[in-house]
Amino acid sequence: MSTDTHPTINKASVLQPGGTFYYEDREIPSLESDRDVIVRIVATGLCGSDVHYWQHGRIGRYVVENPIVLGHESSGIVVSLGRKATGLQIGDRVAIEPGIACNTCTPCRSGRYNLCKEMRFAATPPYDGTLSTYYRVPVECCYKLPGRVSLRDGALVEPLGVAVHGCRLAGDLQGKAVVVFGAGPVGLLCCAVARAFGAATVVAVDIVASRVEGAGRFGATHTYLMSGEMGPEGNAEALVAKAGLSDGGAEVVLDATGAEPCLNCGIHALAHGGTFVQVGLGRPNLSLPVGQICDKEAVFKGSFRYGPGDFELAVGLLESGRVRVDGLVTHEFSFSQVEEAFKHVAGRGGIKSVIYGPDVDVEVAKRCLV
Repeated sequence: MSTDTHPTINKASVLQPGGTFYYEDREIPSLESDRDVIVRIVATGLCGSDVHYWQHGRIGRYVVENPIVLGHESSGIVVSLGRKATGLQIGDRVAIEPGIACNTCTPCRSGRYNLCKEMRFAATPPYDGTLSTYYRVPVECCYKLPGRVSLRDGALVEPLGVAVHGCRLAGDLQGKAVVVFGAGPVGLLCCAVARAFGAATVVAVDIVASRVEGAGRFGATHTYLMSGEMGPEGNAEALVAKAGLSDGGAEVVLDATGAEPCLNCGIHALAHGGTFVQVGLGRPNLSLPVGQICDKEAVFKGSFRYGPGDFELAVGLLESGRVRVDGLVTHEFSFSQVEEAFKHVAGRGGIKSVIYGPDVDVEVAKRCLV
């Protein structure tokens, strides 16, 4: 891979309805506005939503009815840009924010563009994602990568943006105790961001021992392995005791699993007057201890993707070194191994898997500039 030569074919990995992948040569995207940027995709992280579309063909009202390109956690190199795409140059390494809002609706105009009903989000039917050679986005969706971050790890800016958004919704974390359910990529990044935001105690919770064992590298001060035999209340009591949480629990709970047992345990482990932020998605309808929420006068918030300033803050945390993502990517796949990568993630292998773009030099992708 070189910033001087570029492939003349836009290879794409396409998912057919029914769950079969195939490769297709497509036209290279062109600039459609003066603010457009064409990015050569170098690395794409696999997300649970990608795997869900592959396995089940739908997420809620979004259904794979036609062939679609998946992938939305990507980094790459700028190869072309419009005359009004200021702030970037050809050859810049960037992370891509994969959603394009309308910028005119009430949520957009009120600073909550993540709630835009006309959002064109990559790899969400009917919009194609980034598992291809080239991808077009407006300049405001491109964020320069710090020199200390490789293009491979640059694919983590998107999930880091999710973690930043969830932690910002939780409010002031300085000196507080935070419990994070789920020690997968987003959960670990929530731990890292919470610590960077000043949390005094961060407890990483999971049901898989190998995942919580490594949580300390990403900001966790304590870990807790949930027991399937103890129930939500028993687990909450044990968690609070093990982490030495005063005042009966944590001021903030972030759930990155969407699993009912975790939500229930988290609500029981929440201190009176605490804040619970739902970051991960699971089944759409769950049974929750509403009585506990009322008794504690807890604040329960939903978190959806990311909004204004979240990507910029995510990049700033990486640049300052307050958040480090070294070691989060545990498995790497070539573009010819897309289906293998999806099977690996579906089998819960490792922490984070990335797929390199077509004809990418892996050593360049893994190299930092400083």
